[in-house]
Parts: sequence; structure tokens; C-alpha cells
Amino acid sequence: MSGYSHFSEAALPLFGGDETPVTDMGSAQPSYIRDHRARLRARFMQGGAGPMPDYELLELVLFRAIPRRDVKPLARALLDQFGDFNGVVSAPTSRLEKVNGVGEAVIVELKVIEAASQRLSRARVLQRQVISSWDALLDYCHTTMAHRDTEQFRLFFLDTKNTLIADEAQATGTVDHVPVYPREVVKRALELNASALILVHNHPSGDPTPSEADIVMTQKIKNAAEVMGITLHDHLIIGKSCELSFRSEGYL
Repeated sequence: MSGYSHFSEAALPLFGGDETPVTDMGSAQPSYIRDHRARLRARFMQGGAGPMPDYELLELVLFRAIPRRDVKPLARALLDQFGDFNGVVSAPTSRLEKVNGVGEAVIVELKVIEAASQRLSRARVLQRQVISSWDALLDYCHTTMAHRDTEQFRLFFLDTKNTLIADEAQATGTVDHVPVYPREVVKRALELNASALILVHNHPSGDPTPSEADIVMTQKIKNAAEVMGITLHDHLIIGKSCELSFRSEGYL
């Protein structure tokens, strides 16, 4: 690919079992590790990620960060701690650092995967009509927000054709609260010349049931937006594995 250099696994910094640099550049990778990695890569290339369990997909990610030792125990430990592949990749750096065997190289690989997945899912919805890409929009919300430890409030801005023209994180809060200011929401919509809004925030508890504060805040934004001729289409609350639509549940 033009503009990009090709890097082999051997070209990356090498790390030992505790991810300290390996000084003996000539030390050979044990054959059982080399053979296992070759088999796993071949299976991935032939059948894709679909049939692979989470721990094997995670191993593939860890191979580059830890070239010279068996990464299966670490993959298992990460899944035990964070639940599934998405949970591992989305885990905060501060929590990843507490897992034995995780160092900077592992965290970098995981965060690159997280950034790539978010960018890909965002590309599937931006500049597209929300009605025709609703499932993709929900997937994007779950990818970016479902595994957060704190609440985040996002705004999706739409034009007159209900095309998503902007996606912005408006505020970040604590485990059970995020500050939202209706005036700032409407101000930003006017700056972008948006005709409609979709509000989104997550519940780190995993339960998307709206609180009384969620309901009151949504109504305030709806009222403020209507004064300026802006429609509030929906407010989505993202849980761990499900979401709640204010529109579908009759709150709007």
C-alpha cells in the first residue's frame, strides 16, 4: 500500500515474559509456540474470525506485543477479568495495567484495535440516512460506549434528510451521572445547521432503564430544541448488551 511501510512481527520491539525488552536478538522462538501461532494464523486466514473463540482472536492480537512466549494464559486472564473480546479491547488502561503480564506493548495493541473498530463502525453511519442504517448506528453506539466505566453523553446531528452529519461526545461524567446542559446542546446544533438530534448515553451498570433525571433532562432538551425548530428524534441509553429507545418506550 502506497505511503505505508511493511512491518514484520520480528521488526517490532521484543518483550520477554514480563514485557521487559529481550536483549538476545538471536534467541529462537520455541518451536511449539511458533507452530501454534502458524496454525492459528492459518485458521484465521482460511475461515475468518467467525468460528474462532474470543481467546484465540485475542491471542492473535497479543502475538505482536509478546513475540516469544505463550500468550494463551494471558488471553484467558484478560477474558476472565473483562468478560469478552470487546470488554478486553475497551477496558481502561488503568485497569489493564493491573493484570499480571500486561505492559505497554499489550496495551498499545489493544487500543489500536479499539480505535480501528470504532473508526470502522463510525464510517458505516456518518453521512448516511439514519433510518436506513439504524442497526449500524446501534452497533456503533455499543462499540464506543457499552463497556465504558463512566457515563458519556453523545450527540448525533442530522440534516433535513435525516442524514447523520456529525457525531460528538458532549460530556463525560461519573459511574452514574453525566452533566448535560440543554442550552449547549441546542447551541451546537445551530452551529452545525442541524435539523434534528439523537441523544445517546450509556449506563455503566449495564441496565439501560432511564432514571428520573434522564427523563427530565430529555424533556428539557426536547423543549429547548423545539423552540429553535430542531426535532429530537430519540434518546438512546446503551447498556452492556442491549439498549433502550425513549421513542419506542413512549418517553418521547
